[in-house]
Amino acid sequence: MAFADQTGAAQGQPGIDADEMMRRASEATALMKALAHEGRMMILCHLSAGEKTVTQLEDLLMQRQAAVSQQLSRLRGEGLVTCRREGKVRLYSVSDPRAAEIVDLMYRLFCAR
Repeated sequence: MAFADQTGAAQGQPGIDADEMMRRASEATALMKALAHEGRMMILCHLSAGEKTVTQLEDLLMQRQAAVSQQLSRLRGEGLVTCRREGKVRLYSVSDPRAAEIVDLMYRLFCAR
């Protein structure tokens, strides 16, 4: 479906105005930039299966704690991941349903057989 079709403009309905479309395009671009990194995409893939600690992510990704923490920090800053404390550990999870949906789509397109 074409983008214009989704705005309603192609069906004779009033679509969103140009300023709103630009704002939404900026949001979409920011989301795609946050996802456009292998390490961050892998973190989101693992978190889409459920909460994980940094240590669990280190083991799954076979990366050092510093690298995992740096990418988690970026994802938290973008509002895509959240963390909660349980005792002495922090559990991370996907917080943005749009990111979860994109990760699911990427999985279906590139990983599912």
